[in-house]
Amino acid sequence: MKNSENRRIVINKSNMDLGDFYENKFKINLNRIAFIFILISILIFLYSARVIYLSSKTLQTKSFKMDEINRADITDRNGDFISKTVFTTNIGIDPKLVKNKKKLLLKLQYTFPHKDFTEIKKKINGQKFFYIEKKLIPEEYDKIKLLGEKSIRLEKKITRIYPDKNLFSHVIGQIDEDNNGISGIEKSYDSKLKDGRNKLVLTLDKDLQFIIRNELLNAKKIFKTVGGAGILMNINNGEILSLVSIPDFNLNKREDITDTNYINRATKGVYELGSVFKSFTIAAGLNYGLISKKDIFLDLEKKMKCGGRTISEYDENLPKDLSVEDILVYSSNIGSVKIGQIIGKEKLKTFLKKIGILSQLDFDIEETGKPLPFKWRDCKLETISYGHGVTTTPIQLAKGYAILANGGYDVKPTLIKKKIYNSRKKRILNKPVNYEESFEQLKGLSGENHKLITATTCVMESKQIWSYISVQDMQMRTLSDEYIKNYINEIGDKVLNILGAYEIEGKGINLFESIGDDLFSIQGISILQLTKFLRKAGYIE
Repeated sequence: MKNSENRRIVINKSNMDLGDFYENKFKINLNRIAFIFILISILIFLYSARVIYLSSKTLQTKSFKMDEINRADITDRNGDFISKTVFTTNIGIDPKLVKNKKKLLLKLQYTFPHKDFTEIKKKINGQKFFYIEKKLIPEEYDKIKLLGEKSIRLEKKITRIYPDKNLFSHVIGQIDEDNNGISGIEKSYDSKLKDGRNKLVLTLDKDLQFIIRNELLNAKKIFKTVGGAGILMNINNGEILSLVSIPDFNLNKREDITDTNYINRATKGVYELGSVFKSFTIAAGLNYGLISKKDIFLDLEKKMKCGGRTISEYDENLPKDLSVEDILVYSSNIGSVKIGQIIGKEKLKTFLKKIGILSQLDFDIEETGKPLPFKWRDCKLETISYGHGVTTTPIQLAKGYAILANGGYDVKPTLIKKKIYNSRKKRILNKPVNYEESFEQLKGLSGENHKLITATTCVMESKQIWSYISVQDMQMRTLSDEYIKNYINEIGDKVLNILGAYEIEGKGINLFESIGDDLFSIQGISILQLTKFLRKAGYIE
């Protein structure tokens, strides 16, 4: 009986409604699918986490702090960026850590389809670490991170970008891989730029730089020249508004420039500049009072012999009679020689030195040339008078012309914008060459305070063993024109041998309100200090 009841129970279960059965079975299958889906999701998450972990292990091993990498920006005078620091990423590969070279190459080719992998294949088979790509764009960086290759090294780097590419290449210069300036402004002001607190403002104007560079490039095509240079400078304060040298190069492509065609022709190139020197010859003659603008040179020959050489006019049709102004306008070689002969070798040499033509320029970048040395032998005076046999740089030529144009005041060419410029200009004064110049010098000093600097030195066996510089404050009275004329007439020709056209001996003392405390230094030698040195050194008792 029990067996039959059990049978009925079983039968009753088997007779369960089919709809309920399938419904329950469907619920079971859904639960299984959900479980599998969750399992797959977990696996994907774990894999992704692993990939991210692996990739993060390959990221830059060297980290930078902001105060270590913040190289200051460089702008033009209007605040437009010329040089700026940004963050980039480089990708390198360590072949020793590559497990599957074919697989790695496929991944890299997918990420960098533009690259030629011929050389990369060779390097992967080697043993040395190498870079495959520098300055990754964000999209490439994200793809590389997800590759999860231990052999790949991602290095965060800081780099310098130059928005104008070639425009300022010779001025700005370059930096190396370690963020050190290696040329141009980047090198000269390396410490200041690494400080990073303040941007460096240049005197250059981006628009003017663009215009002048374009003109030079056009001229290069027309005249088929090797290169060219252009400088635009404020004659009053030395600010350089544009400095261009061509050929130039793209600053964003860091490379060693070894081709001599890429030198800075504006500052480092040393040239025999020819007829532009005639302006200096004429200026020297006027400065010394040896010629005047009204002087006329009569019956000038078209050729002349000098030291076995023949000096000729470039144009045989030039007039025979030329004024000083005509000599400059017509660029007469013979006329310039005649003026040079009047000036003489020593005076012309002194004048060229004073305007900075014959010595290396102290400038804001180290790429400056040094004029070639020469000896003032026979015929040197004549050839230099019209610009041959003497060399200098275009930047020194600009400085010399600025002095001629601004009334004779010295200027220092500069690329750095300064908040305040020295308003007290230094005028280059000679001993007066005539009474008229004596009057002008005393007139300029009248009522003014000036400093009289006297240098005294001792030399033994061609070595300097002692020196002393005395600086005396000299306050001159306000003098009338009549008083100055009377003073000059009284001392006569002596005034021509005195710098500033004054002496303090005799009636000269009446020119001053006050003088310094060292009378001997004012008169020409610091005798008290010299005696003190000689006594201490045992040369005198």
